[in-house]
Amino acid sequence: MMAQLPALQIGPVTVASPVILAPMTGVSDRPFRTLVKRFGAGLTVTEMIASEAMVRETRQSLQKAAWDPSEEPVSMQLAGCEPRVMAEAAKLNEQRGAAIIDINMGCPVKKIVNGHAGSHLMRDLPLAAGLIEATVKAVSVPVTLKMRMGWCHDSLNAPELARIAEDLGVKMITVHGRTRNQLYSGTADWAFVARVKQAVKLPVIVNGDINSPADALEALRQSGADGVMVGRGSYGKPWLLAQVMAALEGRAVPEAPGLAEQRDLVLEHYDAMMGLYGHEHGVGIARKHLGWYTKGLPSSAEFRNKVNMIASSAQVVSMLKDFYAHQLDRAAHPLDVAA
Repeated sequence: MMAQLPALQIGPVTVASPVILAPMTGVSDRPFRTLVKRFGAGLTVTEMIASEAMVRETRQSLQKAAWDPSEEPVSMQLAGCEPRVMAEAAKLNEQRGAAIIDINMGCPVKKIVNGHAGSHLMRDLPLAAGLIEATVKAVSVPVTLKMRMGWCHDSLNAPELARIAEDLGVKMITVHGRTRNQLYSGTADWAFVARVKQAVKLPVIVNGDINSPADALEALRQSGADGVMVGRGSYGKPWLLAQVMAALEGRAVPEAPGLAEQRDLVLEHYDAMMGLYGHEHGVGIARKHLGWYTKGLPSSAEFRNKVNMIASSAQVVSMLKDFYAHQLDRAAHPLDVAA
C-alpha cells in the first residue's frame, strides 16, 4: 500500500486530497457533484461550458456554472477557440466565485473539435498558447489545463503542450491517457503520463479508465502523477471517489452503500435533478443515471425498458420505490426467489 499523497497545491488553492471528479458533459452537474463531494472528493470540476455561451450568459451555461457551497473551492471548466472570448468568460466565472479556471483541450467530440476547440487545439499549438495566455492574464485565480496525449499516436505532443502551459502560468495539468482519435476506445495509457510529469514541475493528474481503487493505485504507480481524476468510473457510483481516497491514504476501503441507502440516494438525486432542470426536461436527463444506478441488479434491464418510456416524474419515483422494494425483499428472502 502506498503512502498518503500530499495535498495538491494549485497556485494559492490547497486541495487536501488529490482525487478529482472529472468534468463530464451531461453527467457531472450540480446534483451529481454534490453527492460525490458528500461521500468524499478533493475537488470537483463543472461540466464543460462553452466560453461564448458563458459570455452571452445563456440559460444552459448558467445552469452548468451553478454549484453548491459544499463543493468549494470550485473549478469551472471552459472550452473555446478564441482567446478574447475565453478571457472574458474566465473573468465572468472568477467574478461569480470560481476558485480555479480549467481549460478544456481534451474533449474529443466532433461538434467541439469541428469548432476548433477541445482536443483540436492539440493540432494547433500556437492557438492553444494564445488561448492559455489570454486566460491566465485575464484572471487572478489559478488556471489549470486538461488535455489528451495528442491528436493521434503519430502526434503525441502532450509533453510539449504541458511545457508551453507551464511557461504561460498554468498551475496544474491533467492528462487523459488516450489520443483524440481513440475517443474512448482501447485502454488509457497511464505510463505515457509519466512523460508529461517529467516535462514539467507542475502538479500532473492522471485520468482515464480509473474504475476502482486498484486502478487508481496502478495509474499512480505507472504515471508518477500527483493525483487522479475519476470520470466514467463514477457513473452510478458517486461513492467511488471516497473509496479511491481511502486506498490512496492506506485506509480500509469503505463498502458500497447497501440497497436501502442506494434507494435513498437515487431518490434524492432524482429529486435534485427535477429541481435543477424542471420536471419536463429533468425526466429525460435523469434516465441515464437511473440506468447506471440499477445496472447489474436483478430485473434491472426490464425496469429500465419500462421507466425510460415514462414522462411523469411522480410515476418514475413510484416505480423506483417499487423496484428497490423488490430488490430489498429479494435480498432479505433469497431462498424464496425461484431459481
